[in-house]
Amino acid sequence: MLRTIDLRGTRPTQTELLALVPRAGTDVSGALGTVTGLIEEVREHGEAALLEQAERFDGIRPAAVRVPETELDAALAALAPELRAAIEGTVERVRAASRAQVPEPRETVLAPGAVVRQRWQPVGRVGLYVPGGKAVYPSSVVMNVVPAQVAGVASIALASPAQREHGGRIHPTIAAVARLLGVTEVYAMGGAGAIGAFAYGVPGIALEPVQLVTGPGNVYVAAAKRAVQGVVGIDAEAGPTDILVIADDGADADLVAADLVSQAEHDELAAAVLVTDSAAFGEAVLARVRARADATPHRERVAASIGGAQSALVLVDDLAQAAAFANAFGPEHLEIQTRDDEAVLAGIENAGAIFLGAYSPVSLGDYAAGSNHVLPTGGTARSSAGLSAATFLRPQQIVRYERDALEQVAPVVAALSAEEDLPAHGEAVRARFADDAHGTGR
Repeated sequence: MLRTIDLRGTRPTQTELLALVPRAGTDVSGALGTVTGLIEEVREHGEAALLEQAERFDGIRPAAVRVPETELDAALAALAPELRAAIEGTVERVRAASRAQVPEPRETVLAPGAVVRQRWQPVGRVGLYVPGGKAVYPSSVVMNVVPAQVAGVASIALASPAQREHGGRIHPTIAAVARLLGVTEVYAMGGAGAIGAFAYGVPGIALEPVQLVTGPGNVYVAAAKRAVQGVVGIDAEAGPTDILVIADDGADADLVAADLVSQAEHDELAAAVLVTDSAAFGEAVLARVRARADATPHRERVAASIGGAQSALVLVDDLAQAAAFANAFGPEHLEIQTRDDEAVLAGIENAGAIFLGAYSPVSLGDYAAGSNHVLPTGGTARSSAGLSAATFLRPQQIVRYERDALEQVAPVVAALSAEEDLPAHGEAVRARFADDAHGTGR
């Protein structure tokens, strides 16, 4: 059951808060040695290594790594109509919200003839990872593919682990949603090997290297992303999910408990944290968590999560202290269920996604809110943002100065280049104002 961290009567410093926040005992750096070897196997042996790794880690050897389009077509044709309708509705919501994440081009005129334009250029090719493991995640296909498409990415490759239950094919629902979204470059590969294949390419199966890898995964996927960063861009080192709920005694204890349990069912290392200024309310939530945990189909997984070091009931003096604790925790998902949600929200700086009120549960964001559920975990929301259309865009500044405009700032360039002992910088400007007879003028 949730352990208790009692901060009442104290005012911890930021350093002390960071030391107090509950965390799972996972360490991405500890997996780096393992994943580096797996990536090197793929670089050296290509498809053969990916097939061997699938057999080793997924318990099945796919017939081939590249998924045939006929298999994608068949999966889409077999998709249950009600599930297809739910997915299509989610796609439309995510597409609409993602459009708002694409900045408009801007032009700044600094002086006559001195213009700096800002444009947002999409990455040309991306690799999207959809995990397998304890559950099937068609929603993760939507959350990865749709913002990439909205951003204007021209080439999209998708990978998901081979499934023993499906004869070495990727999960048919994953295949169906990929085809529904128009993604036909799909690979049955998982874990560190898949990330390495995206980063370096696999010539034998015509898998070209990508520029950016996105998508959630386990600690080995996170470690592999760290290992290839620099060769390719990554969205984040996503790890086990977490939820932090700030609630006062005006909230419904059973609804708060339901939300904590909903995230705990993802993984034994998932974090479920309640921060409240009411000890009585905290006890009421604990009672409902016990009842719901005992009744849920994944009760063993939930019990491990809420009983782990990463989960806690945190008692605070007031909601301002609750917000300070949340900022130190940096939750992937933050729910605020209080009498004045907006007042609490004003104190929040660090969170992947924020859900306000009793009718905005995290599970809504996982599927149908329109927001993206690929979010920073493990406290990385303190410095990182969730996946969005902007993830797939690169800001580029385009500079155009006319002759007179350059002449106006030439003394600035000369002064700074002289101070930095880079005289050729200044000369590159002065050369443009040499005598026209020498052919270097206007």
